[in-house]
Amino acid sequence: MFGLSEDLKALETSERFIRTGLIGAGQMGTDIVSQVSLMPSQRVVLIADIDLDRAVNAYGIAGHNRECVAVAETLDDVNRARMQDKFVAVGDYRLVTDAPQIDAIIESTGHPEVSARAALRTLFQRKHLVTMSVEMDITVGPLLKWYADQHDVIYAIGAGDEPSALYELYDFATALGLTIVAAGKGKNNPLNRDAVPEDLAEEAARRGLTPEMLIEFVDGSKTMIEMACVANATGLVPDVFGLHGPHVNIAEFKDVFALKSQGGLLSQNGVVDYVIGDLAPGVFLVFTTDKPRLREALILRDMGHGPNYVLLRPFHLCSMEVPLSVAQAVVQGRSTMAPGRRLVAEVVSVAKVDLEPGRELERIGGHTHYSMTDRYENAAAKRALPVGIAKGAVITRPVKKGEIITYDDVQLPSGSVAIRLRELQDRWMAGEIEEPALLQTLNEIAAQNT
Repeated sequence: MFGLSEDLKALETSERFIRTGLIGAGQMGTDIVSQVSLMPSQRVVLIADIDLDRAVNAYGIAGHNRECVAVAETLDDVNRARMQDKFVAVGDYRLVTDAPQIDAIIESTGHPEVSARAALRTLFQRKHLVTMSVEMDITVGPLLKWYADQHDVIYAIGAGDEPSALYELYDFATALGLTIVAAGKGKNNPLNRDAVPEDLAEEAARRGLTPEMLIEFVDGSKTMIEMACVANATGLVPDVFGLHGPHVNIAEFKDVFALKSQGGLLSQNGVVDYVIGDLAPGVFLVFTTDKPRLREALILRDMGHGPNYVLLRPFHLCSMEVPLSVAQAVVQGRSTMAPGRRLVAEVVSVAKVDLEPGRELERIGGHTHYSMTDRYENAAAKRALPVGIAKGAVITRPVKKGEIITYDDVQLPSGSVAIRLRELQDRWMAGEIEEPALLQTLNEIAAQNT
């Protein structure tokens, strides 16, 4: 984000500001509105949430007077309110994606299906998209990034969460030509694959989260999803199914994340992983170099005697950093982080309990399944069900606890945009559909009542 503060100061000096729309006014979305209220160069002028009161209240929490906030039901209502310089709250995300007065949209729902619909329509309307829904990104991110490119707009994974924080270290290390051994995050809560919403309902309420959202962290699903997101943006790979996830502290990283020939865990360099230990929260990157002169320099900089060395970013401010991604997209024309043209990692669905025919799979963090990360080609060979499209699928044959749920084990729900996009992405990655036809199909889906 080099020079971003200067660029934003120039915007402020010229008495202009970035007009931002927000889809999803939950905990993260509400934080974003408050953060933007401190930034004269940016305003969240339009918020959508299925709970309209939550959208209105987000403005109040940020310090905006209620008389400055209008509730709109149609696009004409939105336009009239904006002409009066009102902040606007709506219940339909399409009023945000379709509003002409918006420069960029932050998508903050966390639900893959809603996220996919909102992202596709945002890009179709030629608006920059900053998404906080890594669950959607690891499912159809490459396709949406390609679609954004066709419309000459930015697709970005929002700053502030572990993936983008880790990408900063990756970008730094690769720009210097260093060899990356491993990159990952510290898991800052206990790991319990069997956790279900009832286990932590009181804690979730205390923290302002849904129980499922908290369980997504505790059962490891969020970690798997975030590290797959990093893999797909960098080309780093999972070393093993589900990652290693050792219980280690920072002082041990350089020795544990080393090749087996060096006494470490890894079968190769260039992997994603996570740890449970004293890096909580934060992200790390282990690198090496074969240049003797640089090893001498690293000793002088108190980085150790090698052959491996550790970089840390011991904080991430989550939603507070997201407005920086908006500014980077609008002012600098760059993405904070985005996936490549192909999936490198897949996050697969694993049965949390014995599943019998007729059982409907719940959302991530529910009672039916948890997530594990694998290499894309391995998951594809097993026909493993991506976790991002699992919700609503109905089990058609028994699956034992701990087994991977496959496409052959379920009937997928009808009418899902996320599933349709995933099918298109798989065909595109396999070379089964030409890009002109792909673009036409995506435009048709986006133009429909998504």
